[in-house]
Amino acid sequence: MSFRLVVGLGNPGSEYVSTRHNIGFRVLDAFADNRGAEPWKKERSFKGELTSMVDDAFGKVILLKPQTYMNDSGRCVQKVCSYYKIPPEEMAVVYDELNLELGEVKISLAGSAGGHNGVADILSRIAPRFARVRVGIGQKPLKEMALADYVLSKFSSDEETIVAASMERYVDSLVRLLRDGPEMAMNHINRKKKNDDSNSI
Repeated sequence: MSFRLVVGLGNPGSEYVSTRHNIGFRVLDAFADNRGAEPWKKERSFKGELTSMVDDAFGKVILLKPQTYMNDSGRCVQKVCSYYKIPPEEMAVVYDELNLELGEVKISLAGSAGGHNGVADILSRIAPRFARVRVGIGQKPLKEMALADYVLSKFSSDEETIVAASMERYVDSLVRLLRDGPEMAMNHINRKKKNDDSNSI
């Protein structure tokens, strides 16, 4: 399976840059920098920011950051997929995951939106046959805290340290998915980390 489109989910605007909900944007930015992608360009017709790269490891890939706000992410994704004739199975989506601890990442090929409105909107507009790169942000600290308040809150300084230390692993997960395919990537990324290899990626 080859991938032609990678989508990072988040909200546009400077006020959202460091929020938990924008980790998908941050991972995609880091991935683009790491692999030497072209500069990002705003495409009004798609309501998104796009760039592309041609990589020796996995060929040409389009990167997309929807600028429609999270709950309407699927509209932008649908437009790009339709224009470039990209089927769902050739797309990967990077987004924040409540059910994974901060610093963790997992890859999957199926499943529900799990309460994530951006993923839910994509699922409502295209077939569910796309890869998911789920980046952990951890559970709410208090059960009574509104979910929207939590995902739109900013990481603490200690949490930012974890995010920075984990970014290489996030990027590596995406590289492995595109280069090796979902099965091999899942076998490597989704396994439980051992105490003696916590620093290896």
